[in-house]
Amino acid sequence: METLLGYGFLQRALLAGIFISASCALLGVFLLLRKDAMIGHGLSHLAFAGVALGLFLNSMPVPVAIAVTILGALAIRGLKEKAGLSGDAAIGILSSVGMGTGIILVTISHKFNAGLFGYLFGEILAIEPSEVWLSVILAAVVIVSLLMNYHKLMYMTFDWESAKASGIKVSRLDLLLTLLTAVTVVLGMKVVGILLVAALVVIPAASSLQLAGNFKRAVLGSCLIGIGSVLAGIPLAFVLDLPASGSVVLISFVFFVACALVGKRK
Repeated sequence: METLLGYGFLQRALLAGIFISASCALLGVFLLLRKDAMIGHGLSHLAFAGVALGLFLNSMPVPVAIAVTILGALAIRGLKEKAGLSGDAAIGILSSVGMGTGIILVTISHKFNAGLFGYLFGEILAIEPSEVWLSVILAAVVIVSLLMNYHKLMYMTFDWESAKASGIKVSRLDLLLTLLTAVTVVLGMKVVGILLVAALVVIPAASSLQLAGNFKRAVLGSCLIGIGSVLAGIPLAFVLDLPASGSVVLISFVFFVACALVGKRK
């Protein structure tokens, strides 16, 4: 392990992976309990449209993807509130539009290349120092935001109507959670790619909820499982010459199976 950590690119991969997976896992608990697990999947499709637009405009894909994903997340909220659609329906519509738009833009711009594949399937071992700092900043923003609004978010997660009646500004908190998820999904592209980033949001949280006796333990457990998946998956991928994205996701699924089996015995 000491030999592996001697590689600078592996150090950067592990650091970025730890912070991004922690952000995804923390948000995932709130999203799963709100029955909004599929939003990560939908936002990843919108992120693909943003990457495609960035490549089409010969611009930096990540900032464009963040902007597009945030706009898409706001559109999903708008469809749910104004059009009266269910969350799944709104996510399904916008994610399909995002993926279709991305395919058209990539085809028109002739950008089917290794760079695009890196966004689709992840490129954690090629992460830049600036992207490591972005992941650190993101994790700090997520953690501080959740801590500052922890009790209100927990109340809202379990009983939206009562939280609203008690004076909590649920729409503002919902917007905060949506925006944090949108940015986290985009930055998570580097770890496991657009196609698998939803797994970082859903699987650690689902694993932790199998065992956790209370909400705090669920949040902490989800974070630890997400980080553990990265710490095990990336070195395994490097040693066995496997895709890092697939290794991280499969390790997280192993955690899920283990948690489910232990949970059934209780």
